[in-house]
Amino acid sequence: MFSLRTGVLMTETEYGMALLDEGSGDYWTLNPTAAAVVRAMLDGRTVAQAADALARDYDVDREAAEQDATLILGQLREAGLAGT
Repeated sequence: MFSLRTGVLMTETEYGMALLDEGSGDYWTLNPTAAAVVRAMLDGRTVAQAADALARDYDVDREAAEQDATLILGQLREAGLAGT
C-alpha cells in the first residue's frame, strides 16, 4: 500500500497539490494529474486503478496514463517522499 513518508505533509492547492518535507524544508508542487495519482494511491487504489481514472477523467490513452502514474510514483520514491 502506498503512503507518504512520515514527516511529509500534503495540502491541496488550486492547481493540484503541494508536498512538504518537514525535515529538509523542501517542497514539491504536483500538477492536477500527479495529484490525482497520489490521491488514488493514498485511497488504497492500485496503479492500474489510478491509470483507469486518469484515462477517464483526462481523456488520455490508458497505456500512457499507466506509464505516467508509474513514473509519478517512482519520482516520489526517488525523492524520498513515499513510505512504500
